[in-house]
Amino acid sequence: MSAHGEAQPMTAHKSGPLKGRAEVPGDKSISHRALIFGAMAVGETRVTGLLEGQDVLDTAKAMQAFGAEVTRHGQGEWSVHGVGVGGFREPADVIDCGNSGTGVRLIMGTMATTAMTATFTGDASLRKRPMGRVTDPLSLFGARAYGRAGGRLPMTVVGAANPVPVRYALPVASAQVKSAVLLAGLNAPGQTVVIEKEPTRDHSERMLLGFGAALTVEKTAEGNVITLTGRPELRPQTVAVPRDPSSAAFPVCAALIVEGSDIMVPGVSQNLTRNGLYLTLVEMGADIEFQNPREEGGEPVADLRVRFSPGLKGIEVPEERAPSMIDEYPVLSVVAAFAEGKTVMRGVKELRVKESDRIDAMARGLEACGVTVEEDEDTLIVHGLGAGGVAGGATARTHLDHRIAMSFLVCGMASKKPVSVDDASPILTSFPIFEGLMTGLGATLRRG
Repeated sequence: MSAHGEAQPMTAHKSGPLKGRAEVPGDKSISHRALIFGAMAVGETRVTGLLEGQDVLDTAKAMQAFGAEVTRHGQGEWSVHGVGVGGFREPADVIDCGNSGTGVRLIMGTMATTAMTATFTGDASLRKRPMGRVTDPLSLFGARAYGRAGGRLPMTVVGAANPVPVRYALPVASAQVKSAVLLAGLNAPGQTVVIEKEPTRDHSERMLLGFGAALTVEKTAEGNVITLTGRPELRPQTVAVPRDPSSAAFPVCAALIVEGSDIMVPGVSQNLTRNGLYLTLVEMGADIEFQNPREEGGEPVADLRVRFSPGLKGIEVPEERAPSMIDEYPVLSVVAAFAEGKTVMRGVKELRVKESDRIDAMARGLEACGVTVEEDEDTLIVHGLGAGGVAGGATARTHLDHRIAMSFLVCGMASKKPVSVDDASPILTSFPIFEGLMTGLGATLRRG
């Protein structure tokens, strides 16, 4: 059952060729950050192209609860009147972040160095996810966190009245943890330093610089050393949110495996910390053209021309690529099922602690569709059956995970028999127009 009400089953039937333009929504990661940084600036920040999925709307409500004025002016058009670094007020009620791990972890970082107390919760999926990876480094600033066993929500965070700057080496490759520490460092005196051995998505660093923070990134033998000078006055900005490469992954991957497809996906972010899936697909033999490369809102973007690719080959995905495509492994595993040979995905243990255990969810669902899968704690191996070779005819459990739901619906568009998901309602958290966009391209999706 959905955390937001009754479960909404959905079935994807074998599709004819997908054709047309796939106008995917704005990037979720950048949308969260635009609202949060706007709330910490002094004055009015304008945002265009904001993703209006439930995750981002929950972050907007949270910024209002902390004292910022957040206003919607039209589709994707928002403004945020910020209160300045250290200007948050204590919220009067519990902050509900819904399904969003990004939202809750970044907001915890934002308030952790201000003398206030806030309590956070989320839906059933989010309440299972570990928060210790964020609250541990926040405690170094002087913040305290009290939650359920295993460091899980609901959780109360007591911000540091006299924060100190921190030097922190990330134990895992996580843009959420990195960003939470940098956000906490904004209201700490002196310099906060984050060291990441493996590069992760750099939207926070780009946006901090855009809002006027003093930040440097140095490549060293330790990895990227990010140094932030605390207590700046952030300047309001106009933020143009590029289209989300994680959302674009679904129509792109569907077009690759549905016979006769030829689609255009315009304005997709090509940030080097987010494009691992697209590099991998090209290496597998995908017919993708990257047209009209340009920069929008401080982010590189391109228009993608994608055609059916019957000769896809399984590959071993470089382990070091995992941070740049961690959210895309579920749909990549679907593409791998329609490739020839085996696709090996290593270094993916982070998938075990996403909205669901995504390794287990994809393995069980693909097996039910007739695909042979191997797995261990850190690895997923899919033995491909070639173009048109997947039987389908199964119902996959989504575990309240939007990416699992969309991945199996993509699978059903190219399988011999329909593929169903037990609950498609979580898709609204990140890609609210998924159903309409895919049916507009020619996919057959049926509810119930």
